[in-house]
Amino acid sequence: MGEPGRWALVLGASSGFGAATALELARAGHDVFGVHLDRKATQPQADAVVQSIRELGREARFFNVNAADDGKRREVVDHAASVLAERGGARIGVLFHSLAFGALKDAVGPDCLTRSQVEMTLDVMAHSLLYWTQELVARDLFAKGAHVLAMTSEGASVAWKGYGAVSAAKAALEAHVRQLAVELGPREIAVNAIRAGVADTPAARKIPAFAELQALCLRRNPRGRLTVPADVARCVAALARPETTWMTGNVIGVDGGEHIAG
Repeated sequence: MGEPGRWALVLGASSGFGAATALELARAGHDVFGVHLDRKATQPQADAVVQSIRELGREARFFNVNAADDGKRREVVDHAASVLAERGGARIGVLFHSLAFGALKDAVGPDCLTRSQVEMTLDVMAHSLLYWTQELVARDLFAKGAHVLAMTSEGASVAWKGYGAVSAAKAALEAHVRQLAVELGPREIAVNAIRAGVADTPAARKIPAFAELQALCLRRNPRGRLTVPADVARCVAALARPETTWMTGNVIGVDGGEHIAG
């Protein structure tokens, strides 16, 4: 286990796109560091992901912490660095960012977004990508030919009821992807955003009028169905190879043509 460049660090690893991607990367031969935030009631879903990864013959080290907390981030990276050193200087080949926690409220009105809610949403869903990447670069934990991949959405350029703060976060996330792609180019690290189609995940169900959004996307999508986390996971696993790092700085649609169908 843990050959150089075959570890993945998945942020948001216990459900939705993060869980599916952690499992698919394990199938592709990666050992997995997973970061998630779960209370007692939902901890079993994280435990199930860990068990499934181990049943695939890969190693899984999961951390139930707030990924947006500076101190917790450093603790996780310290632990990861120690494990990698024990594995003969292995490195992280994939950083996958799938943190979905933000305020879903109107921008104006009697119960509108507050400053703290906007700042929290951008910190968790956008800026944390930058901070985790900075930490791994500073510690020289990325493998040559590594990939940084972050989940964006159509909301980066399209408005939806109650989605304003998340839209701002997705737009900021894509800006971070562009900048990191340029700055990490000399290190041969690729950075891309994955724009998934609308999917029925625990995070998505919290979006106001989600049933209406689902119906809209089912009408639009040429394939006649919603995206599922496995669609994204398979694409990430196919992309996350050292040979594909020339492909960087992009927003990659994984949606069956939903975005371009209008």
